[in-house]
Amino acid sequence: MTDSKKTDSKKADATVTVKLVKSVNGTRESHRATVRGLGLRKTGSTSTLEDTPAVRGMINKVSYLLQVL
Repeated sequence: MTDSKKTDSKKADATVTVKLVKSVNGTRESHRATVRGLGLRKTGSTSTLEDTPAVRGMINKVSYLLQVL
């Protein structure tokens, strides 16, 4: 059996860019950890991430701090 068809169900260019627009000061520790997990440090920093359900869940959790570009 040869696997001539590539079973790449995900798009290679499926990305989402997020920007931290509010400070994490005064937020829950788990929310701060989520922001760091998204690759964001300072207010105004941006990060380009793969568009996966896990990343979308993280964005949803701290959506009040972010802007999706």
